[in-house]
Amino acid sequence: MAATLQMERDSSFVILEKAESVGGTWRENVYPGAECDVKSHLYSLSFEGNPDWSTRYSGQAEILAYIEGCFTRRDLMRHVRFNRLVTSAHWSDSDSEWTVGTADGARFQARVVVLGTGPLHVPKIPDIPGLDSFAGRTFHSAQWVHEHGLDGRRVASIGTGASAIQYVPAIAPVVEHLSVFQRTAPWIVPRGNREYSGLEKTLFRTFPSLRKLLRGLIYATNESRVLLFKESGYAARLEPLLLMHLKRQVSDAELRANLTPDIAIGCKRVLISSEYYPALMRQNVELVTEAIQEVSPEGVVTTDGRLHPVDTLILGTGFETDPRRYMGAFDVRGQAGQSLSEAWDEGARAYLGLAVSGFPNLFLMVGPNTGLGHSSLIYMIECQASYVLRCLKAMDERGARAMGVRPEQVSAFVTEVDKKLEGTVWSSGCSSWYQQEGGRNFALWPETTWSYQRRTRRVQAEHYNWIE
Repeated sequence: MAATLQMERDSSFVILEKAESVGGTWRENVYPGAECDVKSHLYSLSFEGNPDWSTRYSGQAEILAYIEGCFTRRDLMRHVRFNRLVTSAHWSDSDSEWTVGTADGARFQARVVVLGTGPLHVPKIPDIPGLDSFAGRTFHSAQWVHEHGLDGRRVASIGTGASAIQYVPAIAPVVEHLSVFQRTAPWIVPRGNREYSGLEKTLFRTFPSLRKLLRGLIYATNESRVLLFKESGYAARLEPLLLMHLKRQVSDAELRANLTPDIAIGCKRVLISSEYYPALMRQNVELVTEAIQEVSPEGVVTTDGRLHPVDTLILGTGFETDPRRYMGAFDVRGQAGQSLSEAWDEGARAYLGLAVSGFPNLFLMVGPNTGLGHSSLIYMIECQASYVLRCLKAMDERGARAMGVRPEQVSAFVTEVDKKLEGTVWSSGCSSWYQQEGGRNFALWPETTWSYQRRTRRVQAEHYNWIE
């Protein structure tokens, strides 16, 4: 958003950052093995191509360095106010502007507010009886305690999601014993990662068109995946291939049976790994499929009455994805003092995932129904940043102070998305973090990213109320 403003518009803006450095997800998630599951040349900004990615899928440290480099090259650090945890954003009907407050008591007046808070940053702590009684060390994967070495320890990992399948192979060789507690077996696609050669990087640097061509091929391949997910029957055709991958890497028949998913491909997030299955085959690793009954001071007790003694408990249990939870301490109030939590009492909804009725000049990045299950979210974010810029230009052209989306447009957009989600794998019956209470999928965009780009290419003035 900042880069788009800087490139296209001479305006005053400030970035309020809760931490002491930039990086977001890639600053905070520093667990062993952390890496992206989108190929590097697509998981980057279109206007900040990087010819020097070391591998097809980059790790946490390299992505963080890329983000920091973007800020430095574009001189954006001067716009950042670090250690400013935002606690409130209140709209003034009389002044037609926002007052944004931070935890240190500072106040910022703004005509427009863009929420780039991200939907996956508040760790979800499971409600397990006795969790607080555990005598060993407990931490969430997103709050990894590196000074607590795992060499020679007995470790329990709860969860088998996107983070766990990365850190489990990384820690398995050093621990004495690792118990992996699985509730639902995920579908796993082989990663096929490799290093880029020096020659390849030289060619990407010398001939940028080659790098852009590769990016385009990756984009086209990822876009095609949405066709599989849109019809659950199509996605099912992948099952024999993925089960073959499982059989090839897991020779133990009982373990293989426990790792065989009983949900439709894509119903939950499809994971990418070529190391997870082999890690579970190690002698010091055990997959536990019995449900957890409680945590005792000595370890984890499952419903079969067995105590799994451990001295370290890692929670790979994901994040709070419902905005009403992860924005719980952030008081956003729009017209007539209505809070965003009240507006979303029946679930998070926004026009194009960007605008909420009753909250003029407030825009959401990665808002409701703009997440993806098939491609790079960076593309969606660029579409959203460009749309916000178009809104600013539209206000200038009309001489308007503010714009607020009409409630009927929000309803129409939500109805359209819900209709498109019908019959997809994302609506095939399983429970996932894509869903809010009541079962509605509020997280995913069920179409191609290109179609979203087309929808955000212009501002439809009739969809908004304009405040002079």
